Amino acid sequence: MAEVTEKKEITEPMETESRSYGTATTSAKTSKYFLLGIILRGLLFALTLTSVILMITAKQTEYVISILTRTRELRPAKWNYSPAFIFFVSALWGVCGYSVSSMLNTLVCRKKCATNKFLIQTVLADVLAFGILASATGTAGGVAYIGLKGNSHIGWFKICNIYDKFCRHIAASLVLSLVALVILLIIITLSTIQTRC
Repeated sequence: MAEVTEKKEITEPMETESRSYGTATTSAKTSKYFLLGIILRGLLFALTLTSVILMITAKQTEYVISILTRTRELRPAKWNYSPAFIFFVSALWGVCGYSVSSMLNTLVCRKKCATNKFLIQTVLADVLAFGILASATGTAGGVAYIGLKGNSHIGWFKICNIYDKFCRHIAASLVLSLVALVILLIIITLSTIQTRC
């Protein structure tokens, strides 16, 4: 009887140690995900802000031959002449603001310890931001492609051979937006595999 009691006393501390080791491993994984999530959200902010700046500065004025009068006219090309580009800039602003607020929410909730409800809300908000930015990028990309290649079937002429600086700004903004979409996808993946503490 005495031997059995001693064995129980010996095994109990070992179980407690293994539990504390498992908790330490989980908290180390959580802190890695947390730090990576903050860095990626900061990168998302920088990418979307740079993309907005590139779009807003997409302006160029060149001489163009008018189809109606057959004379050369000075015509500007600006980002706000196209509803697709306006939608694109609005979506970029929205995701840019969201990235800052989500970064602050993550920092605040990390101190309080993230709950399942907070993680679900974060994933849903990230997916919504991804959807808005993806649709805006696709819309702006379609209009930019017509500007680059034109469409001979409909009679739309390409303009990037005339407004080269304007088109370069839009192309750079679209590339940054695509990178931001990849970053958002990684953030969504990290948010789904992150465990609550």
